[in-house]
Amino acid sequence: MTTKANATDDSFHVFDTTLRDGAQREGINLTVADKLTIARHLDTFGVGYIEGGWPGANPRDTEFFARAQQEIAFENAQLVAFGATRRAGGSAAEDPQVKALLNSGAPVITLVAKAHDRHVELALRTTLDENLEMVRDTVSHLREQGRRVFVDCEHFFDGYRANAEYAKAVVRTAYEAGAEVVILCDTNGGMLPAQVQAVVATVIADTGARLGIHAQDDTGCAVANSLAAVDAGATHVQCTANGYGERVGNANLFPVVAALELKYGMKVLPEGALAEMTRISHAIAEVVNLTPSTHQPYVGVSAFAHKAGLHASAIKVDPDLYQHIDPELVGNTMRMLVSDMAGRASIELKGKELGIDLGDDRALVGRVVERVKERELQGYTYEAADASFELLLRGEVEGRARRYFRTESWRAIVEDRPDGTHANEATVKLWSKGERIVATAEGNGPVNALDRALRVALERIYPQLAKLELVDYKVRILEGRTGTESTTRVLVTTGDGTGDWATVGVAENVIAASWQALEDAYTYGLLRAGVEPTE
Repeated sequence: MTTKANATDDSFHVFDTTLRDGAQREGINLTVADKLTIARHLDTFGVGYIEGGWPGANPRDTEFFARAQQEIAFENAQLVAFGATRRAGGSAAEDPQVKALLNSGAPVITLVAKAHDRHVELALRTTLDENLEMVRDTVSHLREQGRRVFVDCEHFFDGYRANAEYAKAVVRTAYEAGAEVVILCDTNGGMLPAQVQAVVATVIADTGARLGIHAQDDTGCAVANSLAAVDAGATHVQCTANGYGERVGNANLFPVVAALELKYGMKVLPEGALAEMTRISHAIAEVVNLTPSTHQPYVGVSAFAHKAGLHASAIKVDPDLYQHIDPELVGNTMRMLVSDMAGRASIELKGKELGIDLGDDRALVGRVVERVKERELQGYTYEAADASFELLLRGEVEGRARRYFRTESWRAIVEDRPDGTHANEATVKLWSKGERIVATAEGNGPVNALDRALRVALERIYPQLAKLELVDYKVRILEGRTGTESTTRVLVTTGDGTGDWATVGVAENVIAASWQALEDAYTYGLLRAGVEPTE
């Protein structure tokens, strides 16, 4: 299937509703500034339509439309306002909500219309005929005012199951009144791909309307349902970035677009935009303040990560043997995960990924494999701690551990005060560049106090450490023992403003494990800064 289309070609629409439907996800609360930022990202990505919200329904969305037209010079997308058909018994020309849609200035308006007979009678409390007139009147009025109109048929698939003829009558009415596209909405998200494909094909044949699809993900099939609709003839897909949306979410924009471009051979984005997909996905996740899903198709950091030695052996010969696409096509990268499943090929590929030439030294590779397996047996994990693994690997290659300081001792004290508060203090004693250093610091916990003491001790000698910041801290109690005597694994993520790295520590108590991870974090930070080791 090969179709030529792009953001300015009307033959196929990629329609994003992150700012409206996606914003209904629990935990997302977008400011107007957030919405403007996301709109810019989506326009850069090259979607054809950005649904900005419901003007008139709340002050925030009204402000967004006013500011978007002043502050964003859209290069690829058209701004879309969302609203409902006029009220029963009135006229579209006098309806306040319809006037708000026009006042938004959006060139495209999406109307939501009831397509389920029971919803018409129970929710709108009107007749089936009046609902059709509401659709006809509102679409016609907006068209007369020079606006492009799309119509979302809410609860269409459930309505089709209950009363197929009425559901199709709503589609036919909207299309004949001037709607460019009528979108079939799986509002409750209960459909499966074969069902969607059959219904879409039938509705196209029976109405002659141009159809789109809006799929919720309650069965985990939103992406598949969207593609099934395209297979049946739909030429408009509604999605949200990263699948954000109410309940379990909507059809995820990124796998839908990647499938259309890479699997269907359709050109739905501007040239070169697909390679920006991973960056755009993560950037939007930052704006909504949700951690990007590591296992999201195409754009997750684990989407092209390989762990088993069998996979690594095949990938060493040809990466395509265990990857369905070249990750660079979507702006992602292949990663080798080093674990107790690692074989020689895994280590060799990981070394290459890190820029470390292992040559043909089979003995060296064998030592690293055994070292990894031995350490993971103790509780270490390197698949989530690339920085610690790189230090281990460099130590084997260079014949000694890379060191910028030696630890003489450290101590962390937690003081329980009579007023119920706690004081946390740490003291570290180190050697660096032939100098013995003793430093003490307080923190909001024993680990934070150790981190600060280590920084106080070393920043004078290594000013590069001033940029370091502890980004994330995770603790896991490992199996094998119970209670307070359990082995503890700590993962620390550190950043320097240009990137992050993860290190691991394992010990019988959380403070000792944290110290190990901090030592690796500072050592790797200095390595990353290009500082030569001194110890």
